Amino acid sequence: MAAITGSLTPQNRKIVGEALQGALVDLLDLTLLAKQAHWNVIGHNFRSVHLHLDEIVKVMRKHTDTVAERASAIGAHPDGRASTVVKTSHVPQLDGGSIEDGKVVAAMTDILESIIARMRERIEVTAETDPVTQDLLDAVAHDLEKHHWMMQAQR
Repeated sequence: MAAITGSLTPQNRKIVGEALQGALVDLLDLTLLAKQAHWNVIGHNFRSVHLHLDEIVKVMRKHTDTVAERASAIGAHPDGRASTVVKTSHVPQLDGGSIEDGKVVAAMTDILESIIARMRERIEVTAETDPVTQDLLDAVAHDLEKHHWMMQAQR
């Protein structure tokens, strides 16, 4: 069988593939951390934070799949294995156990902010190399920034 190569040059495929892989790792780690916080949040604002975390997970899981499929479409091989996420993630981590709602909000605000910063770098890198991927990453950043704002507003 022939390898999938897509329409990008090998150099652009490498650049875009790295951007997509970084986005994939960020999004996978975000969904895991949001679920961890969802299961362990406590406090007066439990319900609203608990539900908001599930909303983040739902939206980001959809983006995760879109990012991975884009990587496959251009001939890059997405790697969503847990070991890869552990080795390559730059996402701030949460402590285990119960977490007060205010600490969850502060931590998720910081987590989203760190991912947004890297996503914006990826948007910049893909501007010339692949506007299609850039558009996809713009959509991801849009939703990340929306949830960052909503978390920040709860402080």
